[in-house]
Amino acid sequence: MLRAIVSFVVVGVFGALFAGAYWIFLAEAKPAGGGFGMPGGFAVPVEIAEVTASTSKKSVVAIGTLASSESVVVRSEVAGRIASLDIPEGQPVKEGAVLVKLDPSVELAALRQAKASLDLARANFKRADELMKRGSGTARSLDEARAGLKAGEATVALMEAQLERMTVIAPFAGVLGLKRVALGDYLAPGAEIINIEKIDPLRVEFRVPEVFLPMVKTGSNVILAVDAYPGREFQGQVYAIDPKIDEAGRSIVIRASVPNQSGELKPGLFARVTLDLVVKEGALFVPEESIVPIGNDRFVYKVVDFKDPNDGKEGKKVAFTPVKIGQRTRGQVEIAEGLVPKDVVVTAGVLKIYDGAAVMPIPAPPPDGPAPAQPAPEQKPAEKAGG
Repeated sequence: MLRAIVSFVVVGVFGALFAGAYWIFLAEAKPAGGGFGMPGGFAVPVEIAEVTASTSKKSVVAIGTLASSESVVVRSEVAGRIASLDIPEGQPVKEGAVLVKLDPSVELAALRQAKASLDLARANFKRADELMKRGSGTARSLDEARAGLKAGEATVALMEAQLERMTVIAPFAGVLGLKRVALGDYLAPGAEIINIEKIDPLRVEFRVPEVFLPMVKTGSNVILAVDAYPGREFQGQVYAIDPKIDEAGRSIVIRASVPNQSGELKPGLFARVTLDLVVKEGALFVPEESIVPIGNDRFVYKVVDFKDPNDGKEGKKVAFTPVKIGQRTRGQVEIAEGLVPKDVVVTAGVLKIYDGAAVMPIPAPPPDGPAPAQPAPEQKPAEKAGG
């Protein structure tokens, strides 16, 4: 027990001595009379970076499923046996392309019969009209002939429409799916023939929490990532927002259009969707390592020029500057307040400096590799500033 107490006292004494030595070092590091720098008046080498302007984005990630912008299952409207089948499965097809022709023999016969009846109705109407003009006919006979003519014309139109439905065409341009029929099959009304998908553009439907409602707008950009193409991104744009909030999940249902000219993406793919909520052009960014957190506040060491009032020599010193930060992205931090474009901040060496310390700026190495070798800086006394 006594040994533990002695050890505790020894540790406390050494800690006090170390703290006192550190404060003495700081007092000597800032020379009396307004000088700057390390003990002896030398400038501190530090790495620096310039404040850059870029685009700031606030985004939210959701999951969605790709779907065709238009999709339909082509069906037969009338009954009949398939006489001709021209369906290139999985291939593009133009709007109005003929896919299936049903045997039209019965409909053709009915049409010929309707046209014959129409010819007779025209002759009857012409005869009744002439008799009425000569005063030997009756109005009743003329009305009956006129009604017979109109009925004949309607029957012919009906038979022609029935004959047109014996040919099945593509309702829009798209890509054919897999056929569900074969040559010679008998189709009942409503029988499925094949599906057609319009896959350029595709659409993706996803949901985001209702708290983002004020920031969601049509025209916002989306970025899609799909497992089928790892490491790749596909761009899209929001075109529709459901005006009703989903009560079950308290979410907003959003649809975006995704160009797909190459046809690489397919309907049904699972997608991770990143939706841009707020985009601010000209936002200011600094490297993340330049930020010095103290409690809830954030600071940077800004490099500024100074001039010795005694001898007129110029140098660099740092100003401990409070900042307000915004978005973070890939090693960069947005500065919402506290800096302006072209400001220079310290990115490495912040533990060796303090507010007002003289520094020797060294450009930071590029992010993809070490910086080229730099010659050792000369140890020159730091210029003095009067205030």
